[in-house]
Amino acid sequence: MIDLTWPVIRALLFQLDAERAHELTLHTLSAAPDLLAAMVRPFTQCPAQPIQIAGLTFRGPVGLAAGLDKNGLAIPFWPALGFGFVEVGTVTAHPQPGNDKPRLHRLVADRAIINRMGFNNEGSAALADRLRKLRESGRWPEVPVGANIGKSKITPLDEANADYVTSTERLRGLADWFTVNVSSPNTPGLRSLQGRDTLATLLPAVLGAAGDTPVFLKLAPDLEPEALEEAVDLAIEVGVHGLIATNTTIGRDGLSAPTDLEGGLSGRPLWPLARKRIETVVNRAGGRVPVIGVGGVERADQVRELLALGCRAVQLYTSFIFEGPGLPSRLHRELA
Repeated sequence: MIDLTWPVIRALLFQLDAERAHELTLHTLSAAPDLLAAMVRPFTQCPAQPIQIAGLTFRGPVGLAAGLDKNGLAIPFWPALGFGFVEVGTVTAHPQPGNDKPRLHRLVADRAIINRMGFNNEGSAALADRLRKLRESGRWPEVPVGANIGKSKITPLDEANADYVTSTERLRGLADWFTVNVSSPNTPGLRSLQGRDTLATLLPAVLGAAGDTPVFLKLAPDLEPEALEEAVDLAIEVGVHGLIATNTTIGRDGLSAPTDLEGGLSGRPLWPLARKRIETVVNRAGGRVPVIGVGGVERADQVRELLALGCRAVQLYTSFIFEGPGLPSRLHRELA
């Protein structure tokens, strides 16, 4: 039923500005996430396919990527759609409005999105309060929920470690894992933190602040293979529990028409590049830590390909926007 009605709903939403449609959807979901979850669950049944990653039990290998629900407004709703795990954020130590609008663009013909949001979020303190209330009220979902953390724009690069540590300390004991995001193209200088020297101090600082909570590292597809391998080696050396590959790209390969829009490209055109970089990360990791693949995934055969390659799980974002809320449960049914 969800798959049948989605084309009509999508057509209406796509009449709106992309960010306005996003905000409207999240506002609706946040008003009554538990009730809406109960309403859709009968139509999104899928078999549990539990997997263990970093000591956590994911209900299935298809999860929700960070960026869709930055502030954790609809956490109880997402598992009802069939997601096996959920990642919220990116959040920063300081609340921030993000970049100037317009900053989110649909490329409908290419089934892609270009965004330069700039980590707009209410801040990690607000997310911590929201997660705490969910746990204390007994409304924590049946799947793990991770928090993606980034650097505040106002924080100088040489103070980035303290910024990440602040968010980690606020969210420790609330989020089920942390993802260190140093790979978004939309915060000035952020990607420079992927270098070996900076990661060598940043990651131990976050690991120390996280305590027993697993820490993952998210890497960019625009790194050359040698730089990716160096980042993977360093992350494993200092004790990171997992890797997420990849983030959005600043490249524009695969688009049906040239564009001067700035920001990170996600969706179908990202798949060829993401697939190559994921393979590089998986091969370099060599089974030492789990790898979660993300980037242009929209079909079950792509999920199978990444799992066969050595990924333990995958994440969705842009394909979820185009394919609709029935996608995660459909993928899990096809995988089963």
